[in-house]
Amino acid sequence: MTPIVKSLLENDLYKFPMWQTMLHKRPEASAEYDFICRSTPEYPLADLLADVKQELDHLCSLQFADDELVYLAKLRYLKPDFIEFLSLFRFRSKYIKAFAEGDTLRIQAQGPQVHVMNFEIFCLYIVSELYFRRFDQAALLAEGRRRLQAKLATLKAFAEQPAKTHAFEIFDFGLRRRAWSSWQEEVVRTFQTEVPGLFKGTSNVYLAKKFGLTPIGTMAHEYLQSYQAHVVRLREFQRMALEDWAQEFRGDLGVALTDTIGMDAFLRDFDLYFAKLFDGLRHDSGDPVIWGEKAIGHYQKLRINPHGKRLVFSDGLDIPKAISLYQHFGDRIQLGFGIGTNLTNDLGGPKPLNIVMKLVRCNGDPVAKLSDAPGKTLCNDQTFIAYLRQIFNHYA
Repeated sequence: MTPIVKSLLENDLYKFPMWQTMLHKRPEASAEYDFICRSTPEYPLADLLADVKQELDHLCSLQFADDELVYLAKLRYLKPDFIEFLSLFRFRSKYIKAFAEGDTLRIQAQGPQVHVMNFEIFCLYIVSELYFRRFDQAALLAEGRRRLQAKLATLKAFAEQPAKTHAFEIFDFGLRRRAWSSWQEEVVRTFQTEVPGLFKGTSNVYLAKKFGLTPIGTMAHEYLQSYQAHVVRLREFQRMALEDWAQEFRGDLGVALTDTIGMDAFLRDFDLYFAKLFDGLRHDSGDPVIWGEKAIGHYQKLRINPHGKRLVFSDGLDIPKAISLYQHFGDRIQLGFGIGTNLTNDLGGPKPLNIVMKLVRCNGDPVAKLSDAPGKTLCNDQTFIAYLRQIFNHYA
């Protein structure tokens, strides 16, 4: 079969600035990432093991093409030495292993962080596409297209309504759990053609290059989690991560992720300095309305006009949820909506896999995400979780 990964550019944008920052700030770091499926699949994912190994071998044979490097070099926040690093980069098979434990598929990446951190997105969409290849693609595609047209009809009707103070903007964030690559490409191309005034970009850098779209993304949890292993005092990890990011990008990529240890703990560190320095915040767990009200209240408390800031919502969104949030906040602050699985894997058949591949250790020490949503907390060390909760008063 045709290999799933077409290019090393077929990655979420936020991986590149995190990669650059780690190369510049923490090049010596080692890391361990684990693949986890949180849902119950229609058949055991261990059945995919042979195909997963074959796809990983293919991934390790790829390099960035010259035209891809030229494209990346035009993104002003990516620096020349990082582009040169990418020109030499190849994934190494010695840093990743896939194996089965009964019916469970296991994938582990372990080694220098700048060499293993980018396995994540590729592993996720490799598994997802291999999984969905085993179902009736013609039937799924027909239903997917029907649902896609319904989404577009909803958006076009919404666009006829009076606009609020700030624009309604949506982005494709659906790479990691897409059903298959051709479907994501069709969805992105269709949104770009049918609702160009509302559809503003994609996290998939390969598709952004192909269709002349804006690549969208800043940071993910792994970036902030890494700093739990890089500080003398754990209490300082968020502030150090934000400071290094600000120094690296000097005003670019200014949307900070808030829920590595919960919104309340984040806001305690997000003081006037950072609130002025960063353009806005990204939501990825917990009640989005409560989160947005806390964000606006925090800006107002600091005497910062919320109209000059931006909230990006990206947690399990669909079109109706995005519109509802816009109706609630659209007159008060700038907004963006990153819609993932509901765009690229809403086909009416088997449920999308709830799969992640998360950083679990850095420099040999455990790291953790303490989410604002039940079931999203990730760490293999309960003692460390308890310690982190105590330090940041996070007992949700």
